[in-house]
Amino acid sequence: MSIKTWAADADESAHMARIIGQKIGFSATGRIEIYETEAEQPPGENPHGYDINFVPYDED
Repeated sequence: MSIKTWAADADESAHMARIIGQKIGFSATGRIEIYETEAEQPPGENPHGYDINFVPYDED
């Protein structure tokens, strides 16, 4: 899964990924990689997530 977040820092971004995952029906476990980039959306009053993407995983 990938998600873009508007957050105060990397810790808040990781926390948001876990919470948003729970709200849409799965658990974000293990390592969460954070990449700090320029925002694609203007800031809002509160932290938020957008552009959630899923990539199928096949162990084979």
